[in-house]
Amino acid sequence: MAGNGTKRPRRRRRRIQLSKLYTLTCTQACFKQDHSQIGGPGYSRVVFCNEPDSPEADSSSYSDNYVRTTKYTFTTFLPKSLFEQFRRVANFYFLVTGILSFTPLAPYTASSAIVPLLFVIGATMVKEAVEDWRRKTQDIEVNNRRVKVHRGDGSFDSKEWKTLSVGDIVKVEKNEFFPADLVLVSSSYEDAICYVETMNLDGETNLKVKQGLEVTSSLREDINFKGFEAFVKCEDPNANLYSFVGTMELKGAKYPLSPQQLLLRDSKLRNTDFIFGAVIFTGHDTKVIQNSTDPPSKRSMIEKKMDKIIYLMFFMVVLMSFIGSVIFGVTTRDDFKDGVMRRWYLKPDSSSIFFDPKRAHVAAIYHFLTAAMLYSYFIPISLYVSIEIVKVLQSIFINQDIHMYYEEADKPARARTSNLNEELGQVDTILSDKTGTLTCNSMEFIKCSVAGTSYGRGVTEVEMAMGRRKGSPLVIQSNENDVEYSIEPFVEESTVRGFNFRDERIMNGNWVTETHADVIQKFFRLLAVCHTVIPEVDEETEKISYEAESPDEAAFVIAASELGFEFYNRTQTTVSVRELDLVTGKRVERLFKVLNVLEFNSTRKRMSVIVEDEDGKLLLLCKGADNVMFERLSKNGREFEEETRDLVNEYADAGLRTLILAYRELHEKEYKAFNERISEAKSSVSADRESMIEEVTEKVEKDLILLGATAVEDKLQNGVPDCIDKLAQAGIKIWVLTGDKMETAINIGFACSLLRQDMKQIIINLETPEIHSLEKTGEKDAIAKASKESVLLQIINGKAQLKYSGGNSNAFALIIDGKSLAYALDDDVKHIFLDLAVGCASVICCRSSPKQKALVTRLVKSGNGKTTLAIGDGANDVGMLQEADIGVGISGVEGMQAVMSSDIAIAQFRYLERLLLVHGHWCYRRISTMVCYFFYKNITFGFTLFLYEAYTTFSATPAYNDWFLSLYNVFFSSLPVIALGVFDQDVSARFCLKFPLLYQEGVQNVLFSWRRILGWMFNGFYSAVIIFFLCKTSLQTQAFNHQGKTPGREILGGTMYTCIVWVVNLQMALAISYFTLIQHIVIWGSIIVWYLFMTAYGEFPAIISTGAYRVFVEALAPSLSYWVITLFVVVSALLPYFVYSAVQMRFFPMYHGMIQWLRYEGQCNDPEYCDMVRQRSIRPTTVGFTARLEAKKRSVRRSESI
Repeated sequence: MAGNGTKRPRRRRRRIQLSKLYTLTCTQACFKQDHSQIGGPGYSRVVFCNEPDSPEADSSSYSDNYVRTTKYTFTTFLPKSLFEQFRRVANFYFLVTGILSFTPLAPYTASSAIVPLLFVIGATMVKEAVEDWRRKTQDIEVNNRRVKVHRGDGSFDSKEWKTLSVGDIVKVEKNEFFPADLVLVSSSYEDAICYVETMNLDGETNLKVKQGLEVTSSLREDINFKGFEAFVKCEDPNANLYSFVGTMELKGAKYPLSPQQLLLRDSKLRNTDFIFGAVIFTGHDTKVIQNSTDPPSKRSMIEKKMDKIIYLMFFMVVLMSFIGSVIFGVTTRDDFKDGVMRRWYLKPDSSSIFFDPKRAHVAAIYHFLTAAMLYSYFIPISLYVSIEIVKVLQSIFINQDIHMYYEEADKPARARTSNLNEELGQVDTILSDKTGTLTCNSMEFIKCSVAGTSYGRGVTEVEMAMGRRKGSPLVIQSNENDVEYSIEPFVEESTVRGFNFRDERIMNGNWVTETHADVIQKFFRLLAVCHTVIPEVDEETEKISYEAESPDEAAFVIAASELGFEFYNRTQTTVSVRELDLVTGKRVERLFKVLNVLEFNSTRKRMSVIVEDEDGKLLLLCKGADNVMFERLSKNGREFEEETRDLVNEYADAGLRTLILAYRELHEKEYKAFNERISEAKSSVSADRESMIEEVTEKVEKDLILLGATAVEDKLQNGVPDCIDKLAQAGIKIWVLTGDKMETAINIGFACSLLRQDMKQIIINLETPEIHSLEKTGEKDAIAKASKESVLLQIINGKAQLKYSGGNSNAFALIIDGKSLAYALDDDVKHIFLDLAVGCASVICCRSSPKQKALVTRLVKSGNGKTTLAIGDGANDVGMLQEADIGVGISGVEGMQAVMSSDIAIAQFRYLERLLLVHGHWCYRRISTMVCYFFYKNITFGFTLFLYEAYTTFSATPAYNDWFLSLYNVFFSSLPVIALGVFDQDVSARFCLKFPLLYQEGVQNVLFSWRRILGWMFNGFYSAVIIFFLCKTSLQTQAFNHQGKTPGREILGGTMYTCIVWVVNLQMALAISYFTLIQHIVIWGSIIVWYLFMTAYGEFPAIISTGAYRVFVEALAPSLSYWVITLFVVVSALLPYFVYSAVQMRFFPMYHGMIQWLRYEGQCNDPEYCDMVRQRSIRPTTVGFTARLEAKKRSVRRSESI
C-alpha cells in the first residue's frame, strides 16, 4: 500500500490524530533522576543531528551502519577455518602423522598421507564456506536496503543502509524497517505519533505507540529540515531494549528523551505514512545487535561419546605401538649373533639406526613413532566429514517432509542446525510453553455474561475435558448421554477470525427482545467504544479490518461488530459506531466524542475511556480484571454482582480469559475538575509524575455500574492432545512452563490429557494464612525465610506421598506456582525438588518468568543427565530454548524471536510427534549404526596391519601398498556408510507412529551403549584375525599359480585387501534394514571400484605403482586360489555376525525387531496383537488420553473384583 503515491486513490482510510487517545502514555517527557547522569560514565554519547560537515561530527569515531553476521571474512577464512578443523583431536593427529610422513620414519610416502587429509579438511572447509556465504548474502541484502536520507537542502535521496552515519536525518515510510536506532522527530500525524511493530525484537505482534517531542512535531514536510540542527546527548550503546536516557538541545532549550522517542533497528513502521528520525546508534552499536549473542554451542550425546571412543582408539594405537616397539627393540638387540644378521633381508647394513643392535633402545623409540603413523588407520579419517555430510542430508529430508508442512501459513519445518539430528531420537523430557505453543494464541470471543445471564452456547475443549473427567466418554465413546458434548463442538464455526460465539438469543438483532435489552446495548456499545483499536476500511470492498494492540482487544471489537455494534471509523477525537436503535428498530450511526483514554497496564489491570455521546452525556466506560473491578462498583451498581461472580468462576474453570465491564455517568462539573487535574499531572516534569496521574485516575474510576463480563478462549492447537498421547506412549515426560494462572494451567492440562481424574495432585504454593499475615507486616527477610521453609516442607511432604504410594498404580501430578518456584530453585532445595518432579507423571509450573523457565530447564538437563527438549513460540521462551539440549521454536504469531534462537523450527506443536518419533528415531538409529560401523571397518583394516607387523617381527613394513592404505577410508568403504546414514529405516514412518514404544530405543540408548560399541569393535578384531590368518595360512604352504611361484608380500597384501573390501561392504549389507537402489549401487559399486582401481593403478609404471605393478592382472586374477580364498574368508568372517543377528532376531528381539516380526508375519493389522505390543509402553504413570482410558479400565476391573 505504501508506494501507491498519488496515482491511485488510497485503499485504506487513515490519517487520524491520536493526541487525545494517548493522553496518559504519549505525553510531554519529563526530566527524571537518570537525566542527571548525562555526560558522565555510560552517558557520554554526543550526536550532532543534521550536521554531517561539522568538525565535531567528523571527530566522533562511531561505528558505521554495516552489520556483519558471518563467522569469517575473506582474510580470516583460511586461518580461522583451519584452526577450527585442527581443534579436533583426530584431525590434529592426522596432521602430525602427515608432517612426520616427510621424514625417513614414515612407513609410506608423504603424498599418500597428505592427500586424504587434504580431501577431508577441504570438504569440511567447503561446507563451512557455503554456510557462511549464505549468511553473507543475507548481510548483503540487509545492508543494501535503501532509505531516504536528508541531503542538506531540504530534499531526501534514497541511500543504502550501510552508508548511514550517526546524526543523519532519515525518512522511513509505512511498512519499512528502521535502518538504525533513531530518535523520533516527527511523523505523518500532527502530534508525532507513530505505530511500531517490534516482532523481530521481542516476538510481540502487538503494535507499540511512540511519540516524538512536541517541539519537533510540526516538522512534517521535507523542506522543514533545511537548516534544522539539534544536539543530542545520551547514554552509550547498551543491550537494554527498554531503556533510553538522553536530552535534545534545540534552539538553546533542552528537552528530555525517553524510550518513548526511540525507534529501534529492525522494528517496522506500521499504520503511519512516514516518520522523520535522527540516527543515534548505528551498526553494531544498535540495541538489537548488542542483544544478539552467539547461540550456545550444543553437541549431541552421541558426538560426546564418539570423542571418548576416539580417545580409546588413541590408547589402543599407543598400546600397540608400545608393544611393537618393545618387541622390536628386543629382537633388534638379539639380531646379531656369531657375526651374522638373522634379519638380513631388512638390509640393516644400509641403516644407521633402525636395525642397529648396538643402539636397540634408540631403534625402539624410532619404531614407536613409525608404528604410531602406521596404526593411524585405526582412526577413521573420514568419520567427521562423513557424519557432517549425512547430517546435512538428514536435515534436508526433515525440511522437505510434507507431513510437517503447515499449508495455512505456508511454513515447512526448518532444521536450523544439523548437529543435533540424532539427539531428536533420545529426548527424555519435553519442557513446553503453553500460550502459542499448546494453544493458538488467537483469541476467540466465545461467551459473555450480561445482566447476570450467560450467553454463548459453544463448548470449549477444556469443558469437553472436564466432561471426560466427570465420567462422560464424549467423543472417544459414543453414548446417548453425550450429545451435548460430542455434537456441539462440531457445529459449523463462524468464518470470522476471533469470533466463535453462537447464541440465537442475542444474534441477528434478537437481543432487543431480551429482558435486559438496555443493559445488553450498553454492554456491546462499551466493547465497540472502549479500546484503542484502529479500523482500516478497504474502499473497494468496504470491508473493515482492525489493528489492535492485543488479540483480546481485536476479539472484543470483532464480537461487538458481529453482534450489531460495528465500530467503523475513528477521527482525531471521535469514534463512530453503527448499531440497532432500540426504539425504531433501524440501524443508525452514532458518534462518540473521545475525551480521555486511561490506558491499561499491569499495575492498573483495567482500561477506561471517557466519552461524550450524542445526547451530551459524559460516560466513563471501563473494563478490567475481576479483582480490581468488583471493588470499584457503586452500591447501586451491584445488581448482578453475585450472578456475574459465579459465571466468571465458571468461565475460568472452562479455561477462558475473563474481563469485567462497567460504566458510570459523569457530571460536567466532576469531569471538568478531573480534566484539569489530569492535565496538570501529565504536564508535570517532576519525578513523581506517574504517581500523580495514578492518583487522579483512582478518583474517577469508582462508583461503577456493573454490566457483565466477557470470556475469550485461547484454543488448543489442532492435534495437541493426540500428539501428547503419542509422546507419552513413547515414554517421554512432558512438563508445562507457563506464565498463566494456576487454574487456567490446570484446566489446559486436563484438556491436553496431561492430567486425569485419578491423578493425585501435589500443589505447591504460598497461599497460606501464615504467609499472608507476614506479607502484611512487610518484613522481607521474614517473608523470604518463612516462604522457603513452607516450600521445602511441601516438597518433602510430596516426596513422602510418592514413597508411601510404593509400586501401586497411583499417578501423581506436580503443580507449582512462580513464587514457590523461586525458592524451589535455590541451590540447597533444587535437587530435592527435582527428585519430586521426576517421580511425578506430569509437572506444571505456573506464573513462571522467562528466567525461571530457563533455570528449570537447566536443572532438568543437568540433574538427570538425559536429553531435554524445550519448545516455545515467544521471546520469553528464548532462554529456555537455548538452555535445553534441543530448542524447538514454533513459528506462530508471536514473531520470530523464538525461531531465531531455536535449533529446529516447526509451525505447529503436533508436528513434534513426527519430528521425534519418525525423524528422531531414524536419525538416532542411523548415526549410531554409522559410528559403530566406522570403528568396526577401521579396526578390521588396522588390526590386519598390526598382525602383519607381528608376523614380520615388527619391522615397520606395511602389508599394503601406500595408496591402498590411503584410499581405504575415502573410496572403498565410505559411500555405503553415508548411504546408510541417509536412507536406512528399521521400520517405516507409519509403524514408527503406530508403535511409539520404538522410541524407547533412543531414550535408553540401546543402540549406542558401550556394550553395543564394544560388540562392533570385537566384530572388527575377529574379522581381522580371520582375514589375516586364513589368508596367510592358505597362501603359505602351496604354489600360488601354475608356474609354481609362492606368494610374496604384494600377493598376500592384495588378497587380504580384497577380502577386507568384500567383508566390510557385505557387513554393511547385513546391517541395513531397508535397501534402496542407491544402497545397492554404493555397496556393489565400492567393490567394483576396488577391482577397477587395482587394475588401473597396476598399469602405471613400477616407479609409481611400486609393489602393485600389474599384480592383479598378472598374479591375482589368473589364480583360482585367489578367488576361492576370497570366498572362503568372506563367508568365515561374516558367519558369526549373521548367526548372532539371526538368533537375536528370533529369540531376543529388540523393539524394532518385534515390529519387524509383526509386519513379516502379517499381524500388523491385528488389533488385539498390536494393542498387546503397544501396552508395553503404557505404564500407570503415563499421561495422555490412551493412558487415561487404560486407567479407567483398571479402575472398573478393581471395582468389579470388589
